Amino acid sequence: ERARVKGDWLVPLPQGMSPHDAMAVGTAGYTAMLCVIALERHGIVPERGPVVVTGAAGGVGSVAVSILSSLGYHIVASTGRSAESSYLTDLGASEVISRDELAQPAKPLAKERWAGGVDAVGSHTLANVLSMTSYGGAVAACGLAGGMDLPTSVAPFILRGVCLLGIDSVMAPKTVRMEAWRRIGTDLDLQKLANLSTTIGFDGIIDAAHDIVEGKVRGRVVVDM
Repeated sequence: ERARVKGDWLVPLPQGMSPHDAMAVGTAGYTAMLCVIALERHGIVPERGPVVVTGAAGGVGSVAVSILSSLGYHIVASTGRSAESSYLTDLGASEVISRDELAQPAKPLAKERWAGGVDAVGSHTLANVLSMTSYGGAVAACGLAGGMDLPTSVAPFILRGVCLLGIDSVMAPKTVRMEAWRRIGTDLDLQKLANLSTTIGFDGIIDAAHDIVEGKVRGRVVVDM
């Protein structure tokens, strides 16, 4: 349970958060916070309108829904697992939609449905999210669960002024990482974090990995070494 690493890699544990909490947040939750900060900096505040979260039952999505809910956003949660609807509403989602609504090839522009979004899926899903983002809105993109391609057009960017905000969690400067973890400490409800995470033993890793690949895991999994 100890590691020797470069000091520059390390960020202090936020006050009031246990090491277990920090691992429940993990890279996924930290990335979700980076997305929220990027949207805020672009002026996507709750008053601007709804925010969509794709892959909402996954690691990034679950934490994003929880944080955005704590900050007062109206959240449209997109998931391929209808059975997780109550889980997502418990985390703070205002609406739950099927990922099928966003999985087909996108029109250049579609009806405006949200002011911003957090996307961990990519491909057709991100293309649809962009086409449905309202004038002057922004989408934070951080994942590729649905593919690395982006089959979209320039229409959302040049006709609605939509911005695509790229989120990188690996090479972010230390000041950015420090701010993200500080915000996690203040804006993430620890009870919701407990509800979206499960703990397994070291001997459960292989089974959990299969479940993740098959899309059977929701939220976060913490390994007790």
